[in-house]
This record gives sequence, structure tokens and C-alpha cells, in this order.
Amino acid sequence: MRILSYNVNGIRAALGKGLADWIQQEQPDVLCLQETKAQLDQIPTSLFEELGYKGYFVSAEKKGYSGVGILTKQTPDAVYYGMQNSKYDCEGRVIRADFGDVTIVCVYIPSGTTGDVRQAFKMEFLADFEAFIAQLRTERPNVVVCGDYNIAHQPIDINHPERQVGVSGFLPEEREWLTHFIETGMIDSFREFDSRAEQYSWWTYRMGARKRNAGWRIDYHLVSQPLRNQLVGAGIMQEVVHSDHCPVWVEIKQ
Repeated sequence: MRILSYNVNGIRAALGKGLADWIQQEQPDVLCLQETKAQLDQIPTSLFEELGYKGYFVSAEKKGYSGVGILTKQTPDAVYYGMQNSKYDCEGRVIRADFGDVTIVCVYIPSGTTGDVRQAFKMEFLADFEAFIAQLRTERPNVVVCGDYNIAHQPIDINHPERQVGVSGFLPEEREWLTHFIETGMIDSFREFDSRAEQYSWWTYRMGARKRNAGWRIDYHLVSQPLRNQLVGAGIMQEVVHSDHCPVWVEIKQ
């Protein structure tokens, strides 16, 4: 099963930049999308069906904001929308699909870049999301939690880390949360296969950052420990340009 995760920064904008052609060419088994920025009636599910994919989406109540979705060739056994917590579910941040004994969770973790209020909201979300995944893993041990975490974990995951002190997305408390989350029994699948520096998945649109590869690695597939022996590979598709992010992928044996 080849699972891709992609923050498209607006699904309609990405489709205008050739996203559908890329999906047809790439043919992932599952494509998890974040930041769709569209209401359900604005998402062209019929187009995805023509490409061979069933689409499942959660939208934010606020128009043009957040939103996640899963495109899949195989019909899931079950799909669950949100975390059953209205505080977060109104922002369209979590969707889950079960395939046999494997569960895929697509998440768009809040950004704290707009100020203290949203940073506090982000930290609350992180605590509650960890509890949500812990409970899920008691029922479904084989979990892939993919998406935009809005956190660069280690200095290797961000350009010029010495310049990012005090910046949301690289705050000590955010990085400590991610360390702890991994220590609960999750695997950073990309780092299982690639230990190189300068492997980023997001670049600001400002100052030609992508051309200079002045980026952050904030998109992950975190895989639960029971799936370790089923990991085949993982990577970042930096050449794919429909967004300020690029897709990341993981492959597991079923």
C-alpha cells in the first residue's frame, strides 16, 4: 500500500496547477490531503472518481479554511470524520479510514503563527490528539498518522535552525511534544530510510525560499510500532509543485 500525504494549500488552486494529471500519473493507493480550503459542494468528487478514486472529505465551518480528505482506490471498511470533539471538528482537521487491519489517520495540525491565542489552541490540540490516537491504538494497533504536523522536529528538519529560535513550528514545547508522541510507540517513517539534511516538505512563498531550498520538514507519516516490519520505504517528493508543500509518501506491505 503506497500512501501519499499532501498539503495542497487549496484543492481548487492545486487542481488548476495540474493536480489531477499528477494523481493520474502517480497512482497512489491512498492520497491524504490537508488544507483543502473548500466546502463539500466545492470539491469535484466526480473528477476523482474518473481517476479511479473514492473521495472522503471533512470541511471547516469557516469557508476557505483548513479541511482534510482521503482519496483511495480501495473502498475503506469504515470512515470516521473528526475526533468527536466539536472544539476541533468545526475546523475540519481529522479524518480516519480503516482498511483491513490498517488504519490511516489524516491530520492537519493547527498553526500557531498568527499569535498567542492560536499557539495555545495548537498546544491544546496536540494534547487531545495524542489522547485520541492512544485510545485508537488500543482498538486498532496498526495505525498510520499522516499529514501536516506544523512542527519541524529536529534541527536537521529546518533550514538555519539557529535563526528559528522562538518561531512557532520550532518551539521547544512543540518539538518535545513530537518527541514524546514518537516515544509512545510511533515511527518517523522517513527517518527510517533517509538521514540526510535539507530534506524539506514546505517552503514559504516569500524570498524565493523553494528555489534556495530554505524549507522545513513538517509533513510526516508516523507509523505505529506493530507496522515496523511492514515498512517498505518512505520519501519526500520535492519536485512536485502544486502548493507551498510537496507530497510525502510511505509504503507498507499489507
